[in-house]
Order: sequence, then structure tokens, then C-alpha cells
Amino acid sequence: LGLALYASSLCTVSGATFLYHDYCVIGAGPAGLQVAYFLQQASRDYIVFERSHAPGSFFALYPRHRKLISINKQYTGKSNSEFNLRHDWNSLLSHDRRLLFRHYSRDFFPNADTMVHYLEDFASLLKLQVQYNTAIIHVTLEKNEQAWNGHYFLLTDQDRKNYKCSSLLVAAGMWVPNVVNFPGSEYVEGYETVSINPEDFAGQTVLILGRGNSAFETAENILGVTNFIHMVSRSRVRLSWATHYVGDLRAINNGLLDTYQLKSLDGLLEGDLEDLAIVKDKKGKLHITLRFYLENRNISAGIDSITLPQDELDNFATRAPYDRVIRCLGWKFDFSIYNRSLRMMPGKGNIKKYPQIKPSYESKGTRGLFVLGTASHSVDFRKSAGGFIHGFRYTTRAVHRLLENRHHGVPWPSTVYPITQLTNSIIKRVNEASGLYQMFSVLADIILLRENATAFEYLEEYPIGVLAELEMQTGRKAHSGLFVIIMEYGRNFSGADKDVFYYNRAVGEAQHAWQSNFLHPVIYYYKHLPTEREMKLRPPEWPLPRPDAIHHIVEDFLTDWTAPNAHILPLRRFLENCLSTDLRNFFAESCFLFAFTHQKLPPFCQQGYLRMQGLVGSQELRHHAVQAGLLQDYTHTDFSGDRPPDSHDGSQEQLMRDHAIPVRPLQHLVNAKDE
Repeated sequence: LGLALYASSLCTVSGATFLYHDYCVIGAGPAGLQVAYFLQQASRDYIVFERSHAPGSFFALYPRHRKLISINKQYTGKSNSEFNLRHDWNSLLSHDRRLLFRHYSRDFFPNADTMVHYLEDFASLLKLQVQYNTAIIHVTLEKNEQAWNGHYFLLTDQDRKNYKCSSLLVAAGMWVPNVVNFPGSEYVEGYETVSINPEDFAGQTVLILGRGNSAFETAENILGVTNFIHMVSRSRVRLSWATHYVGDLRAINNGLLDTYQLKSLDGLLEGDLEDLAIVKDKKGKLHITLRFYLENRNISAGIDSITLPQDELDNFATRAPYDRVIRCLGWKFDFSIYNRSLRMMPGKGNIKKYPQIKPSYESKGTRGLFVLGTASHSVDFRKSAGGFIHGFRYTTRAVHRLLENRHHGVPWPSTVYPITQLTNSIIKRVNEASGLYQMFSVLADIILLRENATAFEYLEEYPIGVLAELEMQTGRKAHSGLFVIIMEYGRNFSGADKDVFYYNRAVGEAQHAWQSNFLHPVIYYYKHLPTEREMKLRPPEWPLPRPDAIHHIVEDFLTDWTAPNAHILPLRRFLENCLSTDLRNFFAESCFLFAFTHQKLPPFCQQGYLRMQGLVGSQELRHHAVQAGLLQDYTHTDFSGDRPPDSHDGSQEQLMRDHAIPVRPLQHLVNAKDE
């Protein structure tokens, strides 16, 4: 039987033998292992190709100075595992509690070697199907109408072995160094090879090209031994606490900003690197000039024949010669292995280092080819955390759910609740969910309303970029309206030039919740599923089209949205206004009286009391309700008269009037209040 199964997995195309799998994954980094885990849990046929002898080979070399900038918070004061993932930026998702990163390191910023060890354990303990020492060097297409996507993917490795799959998941990351070519660029050392021993820079003057975390990491390592360090880049420095983007400069690496602003010789400059030129003098010193000074001149003739900027401007900023120039410009995606038939094209502008993909993480050029992990960051570049483990572990799970529905008929996971649980369900998720919290403005919880709003279906962490395709992508129906729950920062609070520490920066009153600056939940209500055209025409910087109604839950200093008056009550009233119903909870006595005095009961009474469900009464509970003014204490009341007590008539009339429930003449008998 084993031989027969093996033979069935082999295909022959034009005389070449191809080993077939439903899913091929390129790369055994964090994203590759994460999708492998989900495929294995679903019992799918897959294989992961890894060019190195172990998973996570990128982390075996980078970052060069070995300190990660992804936080590893040991304590949060909470035992909720989902909440704790909000502050664990290194763990991958799995059912195995041993595979939480806090069991591997107690450092707030862990060592990269620990990440390598963690990924090795993740692959081995979960028995993931990874084929090591296999470098895929060519990928092309084979048209076939019987294939899932109308074609198969044909892969070839370094040993000329061939593989065939129906769906290709690219999780190879970004590992090709960004290089800028200009006259004299041959004198530049790369971040990937430069020495990390500070003593090698003692007494030297250094110029660093770039202004990201790798550039500042390099500067931080040699700050105390150099004469001075200059740093030049096309754009101004972007601080992560101002932009709220974790890929911008982190505080752990920004020591050079201190020495620059406090005038301790180091400095930052802005300029287009392609306009620069480097000239080496006889002593081996490197001089910075501009490219146009070298036009029609022979650079090999020596520095004496070349005009330098300081010859015309004697206080030119970089007039002092440098001992070393280091390139720290990040990485880009490797497009070289993909045949033109796949139409894997680079993006445009500031995302040209990434392949072009849709908001569903599927390639724009080829159906069935999905990009995962860091290389998928074009969807939310400089907006959210999709380029980092604590973000793409959730987008990878979303891609797997899309594939399960498309190829295997497994709808997006959902839970159906009675409408009375709507407020509680939202409050629970915004206080616990890690995917919503990390992938703010990208992943959203979707609430699909059932007919007559008697129940709802809850879908977690769906990519809002493909909201218009929700029914097709999830296998769920949205006929009666929907709520979309996402997390957002204030519209004008994030930016490289923003002062995020200004006085009165926080909002505390519920009535001003729409002005909240810090991360907070936002609920969009749509009577109908937005169309593709509405998604394209949404206002600038809006994650979604204009809704029929919108509600901001006011920001909270503790990110704890459970305050009854500030958070829960405004949310409940918003939901009630959208649904034209009453979402409060009532005691059985109130439901009993409503049943005799009103034509329509609140949903809580319909779905609870009338079905013989609800809270079992006790003397302690009744005493608490009386003390809180929720029930009348009949044990000390004189009923000798014809008319029952009416001390609560006014409040009950107001309760009924607020929700427009028709009242019969017996309303003076009703004696219920809000729970």
C-alpha cells in the first residue's frame, strides 16, 4: 500500500518526474512553519522546502548584533493566554503550551540565537513536514483545467529534482540586501558582512548609509569607540513611538539621536544616496562628493583632479574624510527564481521591495500563489504589524482559512449566539483578542446578523481588505446586515512629524470617544455588505467605506474596556439603535409583568424567560436586587389597599418610553428596572 501511495504521488511531465503535493511551502522561517502547522492540523498534503539545514536560517545571521527588537513580556497580571499574546511578539500559534517563547527566554528583548532554537523545537515537536537542504531555484506553471486553480506549480531544486503542487505558499522572507550603485560604491561595506567587533572601529570615523533599525543597531554597537558617526538617508528619521509602526526606529537602538541632538559629534543627514559619490585618497580615506562633480572626469585619475563640494562651500557638512562607509539599507524579495509565466512583479514606490499581492495575500498575477510572512507586508506597510511575527502569525492563519474554504469546502470558523449576547461577545473580544490588537486596521471581527436580528454569527480576524468578497471567501451569508469590529489609532495621531506626548493627548469621556488617539475599538455597522466599488472609493486613510453607523469605544489607559458607564453602556445603546431592539437583561419578575402588559417582549425575555431559562432565584440574590433597587421588597409591604405599590412607576415609564415598547393600561403594575 505504501508503494502504491508513493507511486500515485509521482507525476511525469515531458519525461521529467515530479513529486506531487497539494501544497508546497517555500521557506521554513516563522511564516513557513506557521502555515505548516495549520496545514498539518487540517490533515492536508503539504511539504515545506528549506534551503538551509535547519529552520529560521535568517535568524542564524540577523540581526548581526543578535538582539531582537520583538518584545517578550513575561508578566501581564493576566492568566488569559489570548490576552498575553498581545505582549508576546515571538511565539507562533499552536496548541502546545510548551511552545510559548517565554519558556525559552526571560529577556525582554531576546537573543536571536534563542529564536533559532525555538523554531527548531517548533518544527520538531510538532513533527512538521520540512525538507531541509533543498533550495528551490526555479518555479513555473503548467496549464491544466483539472487543477484547483487552472494550473499546477512546477518547482525545481538545486539538485534538479522536480516537484508539482496545486497551491504555492511563498514564505521565503526578505533576504536579498538592498544595494545602491553610485560612483565609489565598491568602497562600501555591507551590513551582512561588516565586523561586529567594536574594537575594529576604535578611533575611526564612520559613515552609515541608511536610517532603519539595522543602521542604528550598527551605530549603537560602535558608538563608544568611534571618533564620530554620520548617518545619511533619503528620508528623515521615523520614530516608532510617533508613527505607531513597530518597523520604524525603536528606542532600544536610538542612542545616536542623543549624541546628535546633544552635539556630541555624531550627526544625521538627509540626501538621495544615488546622488552621492565616494572618492578614495592615497591614505585610504574616503571622501564624499556628489555625482555631478564626477561627470566627464576620470575617477581613477586621483582625488586631486576631482572637485569636492567643500571646494565651493567650505562648511560642507561631510567635508571630513571617513575611514569606513557601511551600507544598512535593509532587504528585498528575491524575484529571480520565478518564471515570467507567474507574473510575480515588484510593487511600486515605497513597496517596490515586496511582490504585488491582493489584500487576501494572493498574488495579483497568479491564482493559487500566496505570499506569507515578511514578504506579504505590502498589504499593511508602515500601518500595522504584518511584517513581523506577532502580526503575520494571524494573517497566515487567515490565509489558511481562505484556502480551507476555497479548496476543501470548509467554511470560515464561526459561532452562532442569541442576540442577547451581542454586547458581551464584543466586549470579550476587544478585551482579549490578540489578532485584532496586533493587526489593527487590517484584521477585523465580523458579526453577521440573522433574520429579524434574533441571533448573530461571529467570525474572527477576517482581512478587511476583502470585505466585499466575504460571502465567497468564507462560505458565510450576510443577508441581514453586519457589524465590523476593528482596532484603530486616532486619524491624526500617527506620523514622523507628530508630537505624541502633547498635553491632553488622551480622551477619557465617552461622549468624545470619536476623538480617541490611542488604540481603541471601533464598530462599523452596515445594513448591506459593502461592494467592491465602495471599498475602492472609501475615504483616504479609512480602512473601510463609510458605514450606516459607527461607534468608537473610548480609549482606555489600561486597555481594559470593561467600565460599565464609559465603555459598555454606550456600546449597548449603539447596538440597540442599529437593531431597533432592547438588549438589556431583566429579572424574571420583570419578564413576567412584560408578558402581561406588552405586545412585544425584549429579546432577553423572549429567548430566556419564555423558554423557561434564566437565573435561578435565591434569598441572597433577591436581597442584592432589593438593595440595588432592581426589585421591590414585598416582604415589608402592606397590601391591605386595592392598589399595589407604585413607587417605581416613574422609572418604569421612562424605561418603556426610551425603547418605544407599546404600553397597555396595566402599566402601573410593572415594577422592573435595568439589571
